[in-house]
Amino acid sequence: MSIFEKIIGNMDDKQEWKAMEKRAKALPSEYHNAYNAIKKYMWTAGGPTDWKDISRIFNSILDLFEEGAAEGKKVTDLTGEDVAAFCDELVKDAKTWKDKYRAKLNNTIGRD
Repeated sequence: MSIFEKIIGNMDDKQEWKAMEKRAKALPSEYHNAYNAIKKYMWTAGGPTDWKDISRIFNSILDLFEEGAAEGKKVTDLTGEDVAAFCDELVKDAKTWKDKYRAKLNNTIGRD
């Protein structure tokens, strides 16, 4: 990765993110609001750190929501009542910010 990509990020990734956001905005309000709430949860509760995981997770949520909206289902029909558990399940195999910070803490303490 070049220094330019580190500073502003990969342009392909940014374009893909913008495309996902456009898909989310096209969803009915219940789904769009849920998508935004899930994003907020993912970023604050220690979501994925790798772009491939981020892309996979959010695209799968959008796919699910688009299908659910087309079938007239409620968001919780798709996610279950415990939406946080639904999110946690999506990131269970991904490296998260929590994992990154845990490793950093352990490495810092281990140097003493």
